[in-house]
Amino acid sequence: MLKNSLLAAVTLSTLGSLSAAQADEFLDDRWYAAPFGTFVQPGGDRNAHSGWGGGLGLGKIINEHLNIEVRGLYQNLEGAQTNGNWDMTGGTVDAQYFLFRDTFSPYAVIGVGGINTTHNGDSGAGFIGEAGAGFTYELHDNFLIRSDVRYRYNNNFNAKLQPGTEEFHDMTVNLGFVIPFGEKPKAVVAKVVPTPPPPAPAPVKLDCSKMDDDKDGVNNCLDKCPTTLPGVEVSIYGCWVVDVKFDNDKDIIKPQYFPKLDKVVDRIKQYPEMSFEVQGHTSNTGSYKHNMDLSERR
Repeated sequence: MLKNSLLAAVTLSTLGSLSAAQADEFLDDRWYAAPFGTFVQPGGDRNAHSGWGGGLGLGKIINEHLNIEVRGLYQNLEGAQTNGNWDMTGGTVDAQYFLFRDTFSPYAVIGVGGINTTHNGDSGAGFIGEAGAGFTYELHDNFLIRSDVRYRYNNNFNAKLQPGTEEFHDMTVNLGFVIPFGEKPKAVVAKVVPTPPPPAPAPVKLDCSKMDDDKDGVNNCLDKCPTTLPGVEVSIYGCWVVDVKFDNDKDIIKPQYFPKLDKVVDRIKQYPEMSFEVQGHTSNTGSYKHNMDLSERR
């Protein structure tokens, strides 16, 4: 039971893979020529021995499963005993149905046509219908071996070629090759176009009026001292302010400012890597040189 289940699974998997591969193949729709030779095994009513013949077909692949082909043929049968030979010339229009297209491609065939038969000096035209099965085997894109076996029904419509009957039943075995015209179409490979990357986002325009990098309460637009130490008193321009007042024209720091200046020194020591600029003001009286000297002393 287990072996049967495994065999069924493998078979279904193989058929599924084969069908998928066939679905991906490009459809070959070329015209072709198909010369062939024929072995004929006549029915008993002909009173004839087996014979040989040949012919030529011209066909076209219609789609994945169907070929249409027009065939011309000639066959000769040697009569039995005193019965004369049979010479048959005619043609058929065939429809060939392929189960699938591959290197080995089996097919079923039906055909209808007409045939002119000469026998014992008399001749007559008749109808033929054929049905059978065969295969092609691809050796090259432009060369395939082909063989099929057919049952043939022949009605000569009162031509009186053989006493007692106008209907004959024969078997034919055909062997030949197929020559497609032109280059075999190839599958069109879809060009893969890579998806372009999304465009870079537009740069965000920062609003300095809403930013305060040094957290001193003065926005970046107005801040002239953008790296002020945290927690110190600043002016409206964001600069550190230490309010120390001197008496007019004096450079002596009053004791009341010592605690404030000690805090300034401590804060500066916390940030030894930073540099500082000290600015101050002098009296608005006196000469420029005098006030410059006073400013430096302070």
